[in-house]
Amino acid sequence: MTTTHTETGTVELRYFAAARAALGRSAETLPLDGGTTVGALVDRLAAATPSAAPVLARCSVLLDGRRAEVSDLVPAGARLDLLPPFAGG
Repeated sequence: MTTTHTETGTVELRYFAAARAALGRSAETLPLDGGTTVGALVDRLAAATPSAAPVLARCSVLLDGRRAEVSDLVPAGARLDLLPPFAGG
């Protein structure tokens, strides 16, 4: 028996600073498959816009306002903020 993931909702993505510049947009909403991790979602963005991959690889990700790890599952209806490193203090 083969298990397939189906769309279970959406995720809101917000991009800041260099991530916004690299992707050419400040926000978007994407369909979300069940069992999607933060890392898989960032990889999906990088695959869709390869020129943004170097910036995305350095971004910190907040999941609903809290720092996320690449292995964290993204629940339907979540908000992810992608924050590249900032200079200064």
